[in-house]
Amino acid sequence: MHSPAPPKQATPHPGIHFREFVAMMAMVMAVNALGVDMMLPALPAISADLGVTVENHRQWVIAIYMAGFSVMQLVYGPLADRFGRRPILIATIAVYAAMSLIASVAASFTLLLVARLLQGMASASTRVLSVSVVRDCYGGRTMARVMSLCTMVFLAVPILAPSLGQLVLLIAPWRGIFYALAAFSGLVALWVALRLPETLHPEDRRAITVASIASAMKHTLTNRYSLGYTLCIACMFSCIMSFINSAEQVFVDVFDVEQVFPLIFAGIAGTMALAALINSRIVERYGMRKVSHSALLGMLAINLVHLATIVAGHETVVTFAILQGMMMFCFNLTGSNFNAMAMEPMAHIAGTASSVQGFLSTVLGVIAGFFVGQAFDGTTLPLVLGFTGAAATALVIVLIVERGRLFHGHIANRV
Repeated sequence: MHSPAPPKQATPHPGIHFREFVAMMAMVMAVNALGVDMMLPALPAISADLGVTVENHRQWVIAIYMAGFSVMQLVYGPLADRFGRRPILIATIAVYAAMSLIASVAASFTLLLVARLLQGMASASTRVLSVSVVRDCYGGRTMARVMSLCTMVFLAVPILAPSLGQLVLLIAPWRGIFYALAAFSGLVALWVALRLPETLHPEDRRAITVASIASAMKHTLTNRYSLGYTLCIACMFSCIMSFINSAEQVFVDVFDVEQVFPLIFAGIAGTMALAALINSRIVERYGMRKVSHSALLGMLAINLVHLATIVAGHETVVTFAILQGMMMFCFNLTGSNFNAMAMEPMAHIAGTASSVQGFLSTVLGVIAGFFVGQAFDGTTLPLVLGFTGAAATALVIVLIVERGRLFHGHIANRV
């Protein structure tokens, strides 16, 4: 088994400063986040304009995008390990912008879904390559800190995205949202083209052969920490997808607070940004395991309290928002740390490993989140049951990976 590379403390190139690097990676990640969250206020208008008659079918605007996002992650890693991160990232973000323009002129729900599928396929590179670029430049707890800082900036996007979508709807039809996505992604592609150097080290370039890819995939899927924490990420991602799929219906159909939906959504997402900031300050001191394992236990406890509140008949928009915000706070203390722990032993195959981990975690998360969303029955119970099941499953996986021990040592000392 390969040992993880020693942590790299320098930025990828003297010409790009640390803060710009963090901001750039956050905006690359935000291309995907905007493609999901900015849609939420527009789903009723899209359904009405394109003749969607089954209420839950509006969720396909999100689900088909995430399906394309999930599958294509397997492709970009090997390509980036061979040709470099930079050219693949620039090309795919440009395709994303083009698909946004096609979606903006879609005359049927089918054509919109096709454009959304291709848009999601293009955006998959933003997840795979942002993680790969960060892993190229940093390792260990420092990588976890950088991922937290990127996540903190990145989470400003879902905080603002529904409000931005609502603002667009005040001055333009839903198609204006896709024009905005095209403009934003075009600017990000230009920023990357002008400022990001190639971060793939020449000695880490890998030929695109069946044997090379199979070897990298095998190593990713047979390393206990890589596979185990990837499955934990899948559990966490299912929570995000469940919430995104159901949020508009929960706030509009259950609580009838359509006008303040973006504000409540922003408040919940704000707890995630706060968690990312706190994680960036404490993870190097306390370690990824102490922080993430404690947060996972907290997440499970909060969901159990939420279930009890629903069963007792005391669920209101206030209790939902408070408990959901607390849960998302704990959730985000797990996410970036789980991601860093899964990637830590994969330095020599970062692109392919990021692809495999991203594909597996996203596909499983999307599938679980889709079924939780489709189980919507006019109450918050299916959603909170989904959260509870995901947290419990992740805890079982962590116990298996860590052989029954929580909170202990750093992976670099054991692999």
